[in-house]
Amino acid sequence: MSLFKKFFKGIVHHRDPDTGDTVKVKEKPKPKYYGTIIPYPNFNASSDASVLQSAIESKGVDEDVIIAVLVKRSNEQRQKIKAVYEASSGKNLDKALKSALRSHLEDVTLALLMPPAQFDAYLLRKATKGVGTDEDVLVEILATRSYGELQEIKRAFKQEYKKDLEEVIKGETNGDFTKALLAMLNTKRDESTEVDMELAKKDAKVLFEAGEQNAGADVSTFINILTTRSGPQLSKTFQHYATISDLTLPKALQMELKGDIEDCLIDIVKCAWNTPAFFAEKLHRAMKVGTNAPSGCR
Repeated sequence: MSLFKKFFKGIVHHRDPDTGDTVKVKEKPKPKYYGTIIPYPNFNASSDASVLQSAIESKGVDEDVIIAVLVKRSNEQRQKIKAVYEASSGKNLDKALKSALRSHLEDVTLALLMPPAQFDAYLLRKATKGVGTDEDVLVEILATRSYGELQEIKRAFKQEYKKDLEEVIKGETNGDFTKALLAMLNTKRDESTEVDMELAKKDAKVLFEAGEQNAGADVSTFINILTTRSGPQLSKTFQHYATISDLTLPKALQMELKGDIEDCLIDIVKCAWNTPAFFAEKLHRAMKVGTNAPSGCR
């Protein structure tokens, strides 16, 4: 747990609403950046690259300095540091950190140096390679990335591993679970923030009839609605569902489905309802029974 305490100490902090670095949400001041890592002010890639080189080459390796630099820079800034480091030192930063660090700290620092699409592609390959498939990773990434981000991930996957992500998913999964994953991967989900109230009522009724009122759930209907509607639209649909059923939609899915497809659709519902809460639950579970470094990195 100490590893993640070091990382969080540097990036989780209080922001003063009076500093002007806020926007109004429902008439209340909120930070402009909802994530914890924001672009570092007065950023200097050359200075950071020099500091990293000294920390890596110092006797015993100064891990605290490496952490302090990487966690307080945005991903875009870390890419600039990496480029300057390699140009000025003639050494590959990834290889230098691999030689200097060990275990989970090595994994986390290398993850921080990857562009988002490359990191997601790496996770998806790791989740589908070897014996067994990590279904949680597949669903987490495909359910929480935008259509544009997923297209970048597909390109990064193809470039890095010389395989089509869609074909890999088909080969490693099966049944309705495969259909849901491919729908998330290839469907251009509505990303509008506007809500169609009539459509929400209609979809709630359709989902109710496809599940609780059907002898055997119509999974295709659930997949179609849950992978094409926007988050705000689905949230309103879930509210209407609660007015026509004695069960919440996740509870209905638990009763009607089993296995990977059950977990998949429930996670899609959680993401649509509240994505930050979905990730908070993942992080809590990762740390509940010892530190789960891969989940913590994601």
